[in-house]
Amino acid sequence: MTPQTSYHDPVLLKESIDGLDINPAGVYVDVTFGGGGHSREILSRLGPQGKLYAFDQDPDALANEIDDPRFTLISENFRYIKRFLRLHQVKHVDGILADLGVSSHQFDEADRGFSTRFDARLDMRMNQKSDLDAVKVLNYYDESELNRIFVEYGELRIAPKLTRNIIAARQEKPIVTVADLKAICAPLVPERIEHKLLAQIFQAVRIEVNQEMDVLHDFLVQAKELLQPGGRLSVISYHSLEDRPVKRFMRNGLFTGEPEKDMFGRASVPFKKVGGLIVPTAAEIKKNNRARSAKLRIAERIED
Repeated sequence: MTPQTSYHDPVLLKESIDGLDINPAGVYVDVTFGGGGHSREILSRLGPQGKLYAFDQDPDALANEIDDPRFTLISENFRYIKRFLRLHQVKHVDGILADLGVSSHQFDEADRGFSTRFDARLDMRMNQKSDLDAVKVLNYYDESELNRIFVEYGELRIAPKLTRNIIAARQEKPIVTVADLKAICAPLVPERIEHKLLAQIFQAVRIEVNQEMDVLHDFLVQAKELLQPGGRLSVISYHSLEDRPVKRFMRNGLFTGEPEKDMFGRASVPFKKVGGLIVPTAAEIKKNNRARSAKLRIAERIED
């Protein structure tokens, strides 16, 4: 099946797949299938004995399913990667790819409510079966919960004022559309930085709706357990909230603190870093604006 054209070019395609150091007979996982660009590149490097599993909880991605006996698409959130791979009798894999963040398709579909460019219902759900959407967050979270979201996930100095404005506005009428939220933000957002601040505000709500940081943490812990020694983890992130835990986990297998050391002062860590931070070239950014903030990190699983 031909992939939907609203799924733009995959970011850091060659670099992220090169980083997996593909074994043609190996088992691989693409946990963010989307338009299938990364998956197709992995399949092009696999032999007849190779196998690729892909995850995507968005029903729209099912239209891009690849007709290949070596490929299986699992329509679930990748925070459950270990559980659903076990249903396919897979306990260990040779490589895992994650391209984090929202797909171009989700941003470009006006009625999904992800983008500030269109007026639509404030949805923002990656999994359209989920009960929690942006309307519920903005209308039912209390002041402390809203403030936490805007501080932690938006890194916004205006978080307390924004929260108070939201509380006051929803007492007048429910906050339902993108236009409703933008109108609440307008008095707090200087025109010269309007796009940047609105992006941070919408990002904060979206991360809460989809529990993105919890999902990322759950995924990384399971990736460590699934990868066999020598297996590779290739992760593309788009903002510091994602990149920081990826970097820390690849360095020492933890999200906070430092690993314990033995009597010789040696720490036992699950990964070794492969190369340095990789970012897109100017040419790729010019071709695909979504790539502008992308960061690729690669790590290899080592013996426990």
